[in-house]
Amino acid sequence: MSTAAELRASAEAKFKRKELQRLDGCAAMAEYEAANRATIEKTARLRALRLSRVESTPPTAAKPRIAKSKTTRRPVKAGARRAAAV
Repeated sequence: MSTAAELRASAEAKFKRKELQRLDGCAAMAEYEAANRATIEKTARLRALRLSRVESTPPTAAKPRIAKSKTTRRPVKAGARRAAAV
């Protein structure tokens, strides 16, 4: 059987282990929140830069399209190639 001293030591060890887990959890949560806040701030900064760049550049003129020739090559069928080779 366990003595009162052993039970007390076991309870204290369990309490200390739980306390360390709680502290680790708080530290992990603080890191997570800091990373999330940094991501939000970075996104806002980049969005502002992108919007200022769009507002500051004048609209560009459309490039003239090059007219395609109306004659296009039609693909040769595989059977036609063999017949021409013979």
